[in-house]
Amino acid sequence: MTDISIKIEGVQKRFRRVKVGGGGYTTLKDALISMFSGNRSKSSEKSFEALHDVTFDIHSGATWGIIGRNGSGKSTLLKLMAGIYKPDSGSLTMNGRVSALIELGAGFHPDFSGRENIFINASILGMGKDEIRRKFDEIVAFAELEEFIDDPVRTYSSGMFMRLGFSVAIHADPDILLVDEVLAVGDSGFTFKCKDKIASFRKAGKTIVLVTHDLADVAELCDKAVWLEAGRVKVIDQPKRVIDDYLTSMAKLENQAMLKDGDKGAQEDSGSSKRWGSREASITQVAIKDGAGEERRVFHPEDPLFLSMEYVAEVPLKQPVFGIAIYKKDGTLCYGTNTDIIGINLPMIDGHGRVAIDIDKIGLVDGSYTFSVAVHAKDGHAYDYHDQMYEFHVRSGTAEVGICRLASKWTINGRKAPE
Repeated sequence: MTDISIKIEGVQKRFRRVKVGGGGYTTLKDALISMFSGNRSKSSEKSFEALHDVTFDIHSGATWGIIGRNGSGKSTLLKLMAGIYKPDSGSLTMNGRVSALIELGAGFHPDFSGRENIFINASILGMGKDEIRRKFDEIVAFAELEEFIDDPVRTYSSGMFMRLGFSVAIHADPDILLVDEVLAVGDSGFTFKCKDKIASFRKAGKTIVLVTHDLADVAELCDKAVWLEAGRVKVIDQPKRVIDDYLTSMAKLENQAMLKDGDKGAQEDSGSSKRWGSREASITQVAIKDGAGEERRVFHPEDPLFLSMEYVAEVPLKQPVFGIAIYKKDGTLCYGTNTDIIGINLPMIDGHGRVAIDIDKIGLVDGSYTFSVAVHAKDGHAYDYHDQMYEFHVRSGTAEVGICRLASKWTINGRKAPE
C-alpha cells in the first residue's frame, strides 16, 4: 500500500467572534471601556466554524488541489497542515519535512535585507546554516534577485516578495510543499518557472498541496482535487470532475442572483437613456430561457438560448421589424439581426403579441453580455428600443479569448486530438 503523506481525520476548526454593545467588533479599547464601565453583560460571543469534520488522506508523491469560494476554509486547512493552527478536534498528521508558502512575505522581516531574510526564513523551514550557505546562490538566482539581494525587503515589490519566498520554500527540499495562491502574483515568465519546478517535484515523488482560484492550474498540475464548501468537503475526485461540479454549482448560484436582480435592473433602466422610441408599439416583457423553457441568465457556450418579447401595439402598425443584438459588457457588438434581415415579413401588428428567437448554441466565450431588443418601422423609426438592458453570462471554465467560440477540431501529427 502507498505510504500516506498527509492524514486528516475529523478535523474541526472554530474561530471566536466577539461583539460588544452596539454590534461592532471588539478592539482593545472597546474591551477596556466595557470592563471598566460595567457593560460586559452586553457583549456576546459567537463562534465561526471554519472547518467541519474534514477527513481525507493524501498519498506520498501526489499533488492535490483545494478549491472553493472565498471563506470556504481552504487557507485555514492549509494553515493547519503547516502547523500555524491547531485543530479544535480531530487529528492531522504530516509525515515528512513541510515547506509552506502560504502568505506573501510570511517570515520576512521588512527591515532586513533579502540575504538576511533567506537565512531567517530557511532556518524556520528546518535548513541548517551550512545547507543555506551551500544553496544560497541557487535561491537568489531562482528568485532573480541578484541585484537586490542586499536591499531591505520592505523595498521589494509584491512579485519580488513572492519570488524570494517561493525560492526559499522549494530549496528547503521539503517532502511536502504547501502553496496558497502565490502563483497568481508573479509575472508569466516566473509563473512558468514555478510550474516547471512543481513538475520536477512531482517527478521526484514530493507531495504537493495547492490552494488556488485558478482552476486551470488545478486541472494541469493536480492528480486529485478537493472542493470545500462552507468548511465541509463537498467532493473529492479527479480534477476535471471536481472542477465541472464546482463550476456548475457556481453557475447556479450566479443564475439565481441574476434572476433575482434582473427584472429590477431592467425596470430601473426602462426610464433611463437606455430606452427610447415613440411607443406606438411597446415591448412589455423580455424573457431569457434555456432549452427546457426555464428562465436563466447563466449559460455554457454549448447551451441553447431562447429569448421572447411580449409586445403591445397601441395602433395597427404595418410591416414592423423586431430585432435583437448581443453586446459584451464593455459595449463591443457581438451579433445583431432582425426579422427584416432574415426575410421574415410581418404585414401588421395590432394589440398584444409575442415574438421569440431560438438560438441553438450560444457560441460565445466566457464573459458577461447584454441583449438589446427593439421593435421599429421598416425605415428604422424606433417604436421601442431597449439598449443593452438584459444581462446574461457565459461560463465555460476555459481561457479562450475574443468574442465567439468556433467549433473546431485539432489534428496533431496526423492524428485527431481528443475533444
